[in-house]
Amino acid sequence: MTRETFRRSSYHDVHLPEHPARRDVWRAIAAHLARWVPPDAAVAEIGAGYCHWINAVRAARRVAIDLWEALPQQAASGVEARVLDASTALLTLGPAQFDIVLASNVLEHFDPDTAGRIAADVREILRPGGRFLLIQPNFRYAYRRYFDDFTHRAVFTDVSLPTMLRSRGFAIEHVQPKFLPYSMRQLRSGVPPWVVRAYLRSPFKPGAGQMLVVAARD
Repeated sequence: MTRETFRRSSYHDVHLPEHPARRDVWRAIAAHLARWVPPDAAVAEIGAGYCHWINAVRAARRVAIDLWEALPQQAASGVEARVLDASTALLTLGPAQFDIVLASNVLEHFDPDTAGRIAADVREILRPGGRFLLIQPNFRYAYRRYFDDFTHRAVFTDVSLPTMLRSRGFAIEHVQPKFLPYSMRQLRSGVPPWVVRAYLRSPFKPGAGQMLVVAARD
């Protein structure tokens, strides 16, 4: 890799390159979580990246939010792409705009104070009764590999993350300490959807290092 190439490389290029298996995995995850996402809802995903989650969601309005300039090329037809910094600009979307806000592997990339401010801003853009769905590395089970990602700043567990959300005015509806494997980087292409569905339904979670937390605005 030349010096010039290094300067042009992004986080997605070097740590999170696109993988053909992820799209099918996220379709299964979105279907599994549909119980919390009404089809008539307005849904936003912060840190949407490749947009696999928001693209797979069935909802009346879908908005993908990320600082990545390539975001518009990732969003499916019917998904609004908003290139903005979630740590400073969520409130520009307006108050009480969404029924659901999604976040997968987002808050750990900020220092704890900033992560808390993002959670508070998410509450403001949610309508009363709206939900914040988070899929997040659980340090309790992912500590061996947690800092393999050089951008990780904050540490959360299935206890500390719900506590932080409560401190920002959320009520906790659901906590699943083991939800998904810590990383999808080792996936082979063509993972059968039935395997993903079976893993999500199973009480046994080999390799699990990510948690699911569902929080509601009062």
